[in-house]
Amino acid sequence: MSRGIFAKIYPKRTLDRVDKKVKLMGVNSHVKALTILNLRVFISLLLFIIILLVSNMGYILAPVIAILFYYLSEKLLLDYPIKRRARKLEKESLFFFEILLLTLESGRSLGHALNLTTQNIDSEISSEFKETLLQVKLGKSLNEALNDMKMRIPSDTINNAILNMVESNMFGSDIVVSMTNQIDYLRQKQLLDVKAEINKLPTKVSILSVLFFVPIMLLIILAPVLIDYLGG
Repeated sequence: MSRGIFAKIYPKRTLDRVDKKVKLMGVNSHVKALTILNLRVFISLLLFIIILLVSNMGYILAPVIAILFYYLSEKLLLDYPIKRRARKLEKESLFFFEILLLTLESGRSLGHALNLTTQNIDSEISSEFKETLLQVKLGKSLNEALNDMKMRIPSDTINNAILNMVESNMFGSDIVVSMTNQIDYLRQKQLLDVKAEINKLPTKVSILSVLFFVPIMLLIILAPVLIDYLGG
């Protein structure tokens, strides 16, 4: 990433870290790393000034809130959306790879199979493969484009499947067997994720009970006492 005038304000390590995360947002995201960093600084300064002017305790609260926002904003703007995107891609990838496997089993090459699959599936994972095929048309080899795609995918599971594609394409191994194994793994992983969510339900229900039902029960129990106190 080229370092312009504003980019020189930030350490190269910070720019590289944020740029790497921005790439994980995918081809449909048009956010730039420098934009994120500048926005974070601007909002932090704005919060500092507003709280300092509005609050009587502004000289204490302003720096604390500004610093908290500065360090937490990266998680809110990048880390959390990236994790959510990873889950979405993994859900979409199972169907995509199943269709890709059927296309490969008909005897087509990997590039041709990817082209047919992306034409018939409209999803975010399909958009990433479309971008990969576009890079091939612009002069990159399929393996180079697939390796670049891994930098845009926040899921290790999908990246393993892409790695197997590259190795099969490079060494001539049976990609059908490799994709079948990856699909089985994805299916098992999704099943385990569903079971994990089900196991979390009792805890979530308990938290909801504490937050909502306990105050209501206390209000019902204490209502007569409050009425007598207010009436007397």
